[in-house]
Amino acid sequence: MCTAATYKTKDFYFGRTLDYEFSYGDQVTVTPRNYPFHFRHAGDLTNHYAIIGMAHVADDYPLYYDAVNEKGLGMAGLNFVGNASYSEVQTEGDNIAQFEFIPWILSQCSSVTEVREKLDHINIVNTPFSAQFPLAQLHWIIADEKEAITVESMSDGLHVYDNPIGVLTNNPPFPQQMFQLNNYMHLSPKQPVNTFGSNLPLNAYSRGMGALGLPGDLSSASRFVRVAFTKANAFSGESEEESVSQFFHILGSVDQQRGCCEVSDGKYEITLYTSCCNTTKGIYYYNTYENHQISGVDMHMENLDSNKLVCYPLIQGEQIKFQNR
Repeated sequence: MCTAATYKTKDFYFGRTLDYEFSYGDQVTVTPRNYPFHFRHAGDLTNHYAIIGMAHVADDYPLYYDAVNEKGLGMAGLNFVGNASYSEVQTEGDNIAQFEFIPWILSQCSSVTEVREKLDHINIVNTPFSAQFPLAQLHWIIADEKEAITVESMSDGLHVYDNPIGVLTNNPPFPQQMFQLNNYMHLSPKQPVNTFGSNLPLNAYSRGMGALGLPGDLSSASRFVRVAFTKANAFSGESEEESVSQFFHILGSVDQQRGCCEVSDGKYEITLYTSCCNTTKGIYYYNTYENHQISGVDMHMENLDSNKLVCYPLIQGEQIKFQNR
């Protein structure tokens, strides 16, 4: 299970949590402009926009979970189990394998407007990367500083939705997630006033009661509401430090702790990592379950005209700074 969000101050930020019971060996991965993409059904692309994001690299290929390109466009794939469905290869349109969808979009598009044009001709197909990496059931959030969309490939076709809240979790499908926000329109960061009955002496006995009813469980539907409310009311200064810190706090509202979500006997889903990318500057920040220190990789410090992937293993192990040693 996962949660993705956008955030805008002076710059534009895009990121997500990845919640699972184990890691595939994720790395912050820079794909430079001349790395050759060999798409299974759509030919080769040897010159394109540079990309940075979190990926598992298999056979020198970046299987991105989330990424942004040098133009400021971000994209993330989140679990959509039971609803995702992909097609067979067709004679018309661009046949793009599910695992190629993120690099296909980010290598060629500089804005959501351009993405919409690509989606008019795309067919997301059920070709797996390999026998070891079968098809992942996903849906996607794609965003730039002006707008965000959600893309869902289902048995009845490809759906593209405006995403005005800039948030995505997992099931149910996106229109149902958005509709349920109607149930929480009364929530507020302000203290409530008594509208129950004028003849009753009711008082707000605690701070934060304006958000009474905000769901706190770990289900994807509840996480959607919680991050939507947190993001809608989040406020920070516009400096990089303030913006990045606030973004991690927004996604921290749905952090998953080991032991609270058992997926099988003795196995627990946790927030393996949280990412925050300054899409304006091309800086990818992250922390992990075992290391809450924010680490960063600046794509523009790499040779973006290269043809070789650049990978940074995640810094693990809690970084504790003692003040009296």
